[in-house]
Amino acid sequence: MSKGQLHSDNPELLLYTEGKLHITVLGGVRLTGLERLKVTLKLIRIDNRDHAFRHHLDLYNSIHSEQLIEKSAEVLEVSTVEVSLAVKGLTSALENYRGERLESMKPKQAEKRELSAAERKAALAFLKSGNLLERTREAIAASGLIGEESNSLIAYLSYTSRKRNTPLHLMCLGASGTGKTWLQEKVSELMPEEDKLEITTLSSNAFYYFGREELKHKLLLIEDLDGAESALYPLRELQSKRRISKTVTLKDNKGNLKTVTLNVEGPVCVSGCTTREQLYEDNANRCILLYMDVSGEQDQRIMEYQRRLSAGQVDQGAEQQSRALIKNVQRILNPITVRNPFAVYMKLPEEVFKPRRTMLLLLLFTETVTYYHQYQRELKTDLDTGEQYIESTIEDVETAFRLLETTLLKKSDELNDACRNFFERLKSYLKGNDTDSFYSKEIRSAFRLTPSSIGRYLYELERMGYIRITRGNRYKGFEYKVQRWNDLETLQESGQAMVLGILSQIRSVSCNPSVSQKSSGLVKVQSLSKKGAVTRTG
Repeated sequence: MSKGQLHSDNPELLLYTEGKLHITVLGGVRLTGLERLKVTLKLIRIDNRDHAFRHHLDLYNSIHSEQLIEKSAEVLEVSTVEVSLAVKGLTSALENYRGERLESMKPKQAEKRELSAAERKAALAFLKSGNLLERTREAIAASGLIGEESNSLIAYLSYTSRKRNTPLHLMCLGASGTGKTWLQEKVSELMPEEDKLEITTLSSNAFYYFGREELKHKLLLIEDLDGAESALYPLRELQSKRRISKTVTLKDNKGNLKTVTLNVEGPVCVSGCTTREQLYEDNANRCILLYMDVSGEQDQRIMEYQRRLSAGQVDQGAEQQSRALIKNVQRILNPITVRNPFAVYMKLPEEVFKPRRTMLLLLLFTETVTYYHQYQRELKTDLDTGEQYIESTIEDVETAFRLLETTLLKKSDELNDACRNFFERLKSYLKGNDTDSFYSKEIRSAFRLTPSSIGRYLYELERMGYIRITRGNRYKGFEYKVQRWNDLETLQESGQAMVLGILSQIRSVSCNPSVSQKSSGLVKVQSLSKKGAVTRTG
């Protein structure tokens, strides 16, 4: 071994050589507690390995170090000067080693990628193209996401909102194996690496120890909310207040207690997956809810893709190119304020539960649609405040209602998604058999459900008045009869009629110059990509 060199191939057995001495650090060193350097040493002479000196000490304690030097020099029959030089060299080497290990353990923040002129031109052309959302939908499908057209576009726009001061949040719901995590993973692959943080498990205090602005405008991806259950409260605070703080007690270098406040600032966009919507209801209220496509057609599409992928018939290079393009599109989106002049006319169906938060989600989603079209909107300036902004269009409002139709319907339905799917399947089955009554045993066999699952569904439907027991007993079984056949259709028709009425009202208002947006006090900028070209109106 070379002189004065620390060998750290095995962290639990560090080797150091200086002059005639060979020193082994048994058990390595602790990386925490930088005010001490406790080690267990074994010292031997290179030319005489029969004698060894072992000692446990804190190298930062001068008395301990002096005792080590004197006793080891005596046992090994070397001068104290040689031992002293070796101990000093070892101490410096261990300090450097510990510093390097601590630095390597820090999470590496992905550096923001600078786009080439060609990449920027391609991304800009994409954002300026006509029918932008349809082109985006096609690009998402080309990146390898099969089916889930509406869900994937909603997720993509929600993740895009991370760049805004009031981001949206997403929760993917469905039974195990229905593609929740897969959808989240595939859409998140379209986001730049420097803008996202993937989390599997979180401790209760983990969020408080991020850097003050480390999470700002980041996309937080939680694979399963069960893994972050202990951190759900600070997560909700980050979603609602866009900042969290925690006051803790620490000792200073003199041993005195003092309080320190840890602040972590948002905003953040949070996306998580779960099979248990009701368990995480407080978090779900703050999120756009995506329900997975569990149809047989979707099963066939995915299995066909899996077979083609296994056979080598999928062009993965083309998929990668599509992902790279969308990442660059995300990188050139600029922070800009969005105003929705039609917000005052937007309403929700009366059946929607917790309408205050649902209305906020609808308004924010509309603004996000506008934000994504920023290169196709006029940049205006309010001369009273100097704020620059772009405005939502009727098409943006219509797109928001259309994409969130299922989400709004689910938030209006008193049945949860699993129970609703069972009830609709049950009605179809009974209509096909030209009857309105059934026994649970018959349905359990036809639908291949477990006794606990069908028992839970029937109990909920009976409790809510959708079915009733007509005869039977617990020994022979109960006969059930459907009481409400068209509740979902009525709910859908009511919501669609309301949306059509809102859009009609907005169109009539926008065509009336006397009640349209004020033109005085506005400065129009031709586009975000042509800064400096200003024309004054009004």
